[in-house]
Amino acid sequence: MPLERTLSAGYMTNWAARLFAVAIERRLKARGLSSAHLPVFFALADGAARTQKDLAAAAAVEQPTMAATLARMERDGLIRRAPDPADGRSSLVSLTETALADVDAVRRATDEVNALALADLAPSERDIFLSLLEKVVTALAADAPEKPPRAARRKATASTADGSP
Repeated sequence: MPLERTLSAGYMTNWAARLFAVAIERRLKARGLSSAHLPVFFALADGAARTQKDLAAAAAVEQPTMAATLARMERDGLIRRAPDPADGRSSLVSLTETALADVDAVRRATDEVNALALADLAPSERDIFLSLLEKVVTALAADAPEKPPRAARRKATASTADGSP
């Protein structure tokens, strides 16, 4: 039996996600923004300040990935860091005035791409689609194993590579 991509939920979801990213990227590029910034914008658009750890969890990415995203955004004047009064070892991240001024543009870009993607669906189909997609995400999130810290994974990988237990 041949593989049929249109019958694979994983393949079709991944393909749609890539197309969403490309479409949003085109709309944000003129403002000097990227789809990689979206998780930070979604988390901080209300003017809140959050730790890098909280942002990584909200975006479902590892802390080094979030650290790199935040470093680029800080370089571009989109975020600022302030000492966390509750934890002197960490900082609170918030959007700068420049980035806050871009929130409406980010909202328009995501709304426009979502409208484009769902244009051929009736309103009831949109509701069903989003409800079903939420169920899929919930099921996959429940199946996702807790990742060990990066150092432990590196150590485990090194042990496996050299044949030791």
